[in-house]
Amino acid sequence: MNKDFWSLRYQKGNTGWDIGNISTPLKEYIDHLHKKELKILIPGAGNSYEAEYLFEKGFKNIWICDIAKEPIENFKKRLPEFPESQILNRDFFELKDQFDLILEQTFFCALPVNFRENYAKKVFELLKVNGKISGVLFDFPLTPDGPPFGGSKEEYLAYFSPYFKINTFERCYNSINPRQGKELFFNFSKK
Repeated sequence: MNKDFWSLRYQKGNTGWDIGNISTPLKEYIDHLHKKELKILIPGAGNSYEAEYLFEKGFKNIWICDIAKEPIENFKKRLPEFPESQILNRDFFELKDQFDLILEQTFFCALPVNFRENYAKKVFELLKVNGKISGVLFDFPLTPDGPPFGGSKEEYLAYFSPYFKINTFERCYNSINPRQGKELFFNFSKK
């Protein structure tokens, strides 16, 4: 699952996780954010509708990261005024920065299970003191037929609870119809 794998998925339109706009759970979460100066990372950003929504709401310190060039190019076409220096076409696990907030939307569940523990450690490392990670994780049985690969609340807690205080972790009440009953919203603070 390297950059060629992901590029091919975009080239063939094999992007079932992409709903064509920001997901309702993240939109409603963002609508409650008021500190426009927050430094925000969206890893595995894909077409990054979340960054577009944040930018249009006046947030300017947003960073997107994706290993595939196709979604990055799609984003640049949609939002040419977005700062080029904040668009990272690279491997998330190679990032060396600090953020106030990391927004998670489908990236974690697209990772093979053997990467998940490293993901939890990496987001801990990338967050500033008192930083938070928030977003959505899929809640359906773990399957080898991914991505996405699914998982459970218990599994996710095993990865994140050593590094994070669990503020919120509950089934989404506002998922889009095809994802009803299959998403968990979370908000964790760095310990």
